[in-house]
Amino acid sequence: MEHAQQRPNLVKLSESEDLRLEEPWQDIRGLDVMDVNGEQIGSVEDLYVDREARLPLPRFLDVSAGGFLGIGKKHFLVPVEEVSRDVGEEDRVIVSQHRDKVVGSPDFEAEEVPNEDFQRAIRAYYGLS
Repeated sequence: MEHAQQRPNLVKLSESEDLRLEEPWQDIRGLDVMDVNGEQIGSVEDLYVDREARLPLPRFLDVSAGGFLGIGKKHFLVPVEEVSRDVGEEDRVIVSQHRDKVVGSPDFEAEEVPNEDFQRAIRAYYGLS
């Protein structure tokens, strides 16, 4: 018996025409991402939202770092529970971990929507259930 291909529960906000965040301030794409010590990690490339939620809340951030003109750029999937927004002098995002923890996270291909197994692995990596 063949299993029907399950479509991912997440969708990139940038690729969804029908999903909108509840509040405009929730859209943090393009903001710098810093670690708990104030070291820059990268920037928010995109947001993954739950396509089944009544209100589309971000579940993960696609954080990109390094590279030049898109070449050599790495992507890291970060659960929203690990992130807070700092609206001080500069509007930016703070990850509640050290830069090395984020940079050492499992490899993530930004062209592919992460499946549920990978989402669980990322959450476990950050110590979330």
